[in-house]
Amino acid sequence: MSRNPQLLTRRVRQTLSFTNGPGILLALASQKTPWRREELTFQLPGGGVVICPNQPGARVPVYEVFAEDAYRISEITADLPEDFVALDIGGHIGCFSIALAKAAPAATVHTFEASPSTASWLRRNIEANSLGDRVVPHSWAVSGSRGTLEFADNARGSSLNGLTAPMGSTVPVQVRAVTIDDAVQEAGGRVDLVKIDTEGAEYDMLAGTTARTWAGVRRVVMEYHDVPGHGWPEVEQLFREAGLTVSRHEPVSDRQGTVWLSRDS
Repeated sequence: MSRNPQLLTRRVRQTLSFTNGPGILLALASQKTPWRREELTFQLPGGGVVICPNQPGARVPVYEVFAEDAYRISEITADLPEDFVALDIGGHIGCFSIALAKAAPAATVHTFEASPSTASWLRRNIEANSLGDRVVPHSWAVSGSRGTLEFADNARGSSLNGLTAPMGSTVPVQVRAVTIDDAVQEAGGRVDLVKIDTEGAEYDMLAGTTARTWAGVRRVVMEYHDVPGHGWPEVEQLFREAGLTVSRHEPVSDRQGTVWLSRDS
């Protein structure tokens, strides 16, 4: 748990929002003892579970999605068809995909996770929640071009992979790379909603797209990161030309934040 008193208080409160919150707190309090758990299972209030490595970077998305509703699930799915199709690019261990599938029982989610080790947790969570018929995992990187790329994998389930990974925390792995256009075709050619959180790889990925790529997409929610030589204005221009405009913007700093875009805002 964090040493920041305010964050610690918030995390304790958020942990208690899970069905097995007291047990999770006990496990976190035992981090530096012989009884330390290698993995945690969060029991979700509305049913279902999320299983993750007992590592800070792996736990954070669980809190962001299920305790904080960081992506505003109800807002991004409003007015979409009941059977909408979504891409979750940078799916991590599956938190966003699981939350989305549970909120929209007729929706289909294609989840792309470049880290081979993290993708194993993604598949495990899909199976644990019996969502194999609606959440489709792909152990691929989404990039500006198709082929093979070298990916910085921390191998411990952390969400900090790629360009934002701390120095010395990763090992290089070779992974298959596809474009966003390829991902759309993999999803059947129709995509209504796209979520992107790729720890700095978003700029290269988006640079390979055109207005045609986004023609059928009605909603986008994306985290953008501090990458030298790049910034939000270039991404906003790309989306504006594709007919998607900002409906909400929550910057963390001048060079990092989360943005929501809509075709009908």
